[in-house]
Amino acid sequence: MSYSDKARDIQDLLSKGQLLDAFEQYYHEDVVMIEANGERREGKDVNREAEKKFLASVQEWHNAGVVAITSNEEEGFTMVESWMDVTFQGGTRMKAEQIARQKWQDDQIIEERFYYNVPG
Repeated sequence: MSYSDKARDIQDLLSKGQLLDAFEQYYHEDVVMIEANGERREGKDVNREAEKKFLASVQEWHNAGVVAITSNEEEGFTMVESWMDVTFQGGTRMKAEQIARQKWQDDQIIEERFYYNVPG
């Protein structure tokens, strides 16, 4: 399976509400995730907890989608442009758009960096 196919499979799992399943299958034990503000989270355990915290913050999912997926198969990179429309706990509704750049190693994501507008 190509990196592009793996990135598409992750998005398919996300669309089915299986974020943690995608995380367990496709993320390396030593994964580093970097937020748009530069915050780094290192290791699968730390990032798993961050994903659970995010999921717990969502009151309702309204919709989500993928705009584009591209890859550099030789270098092991994928990029996904996506969006989601959610209501967070407390009632704040937001449509968020982001680009995620993923570096693959051993058929799993070893580094993921997010690009989006940071409020404030």
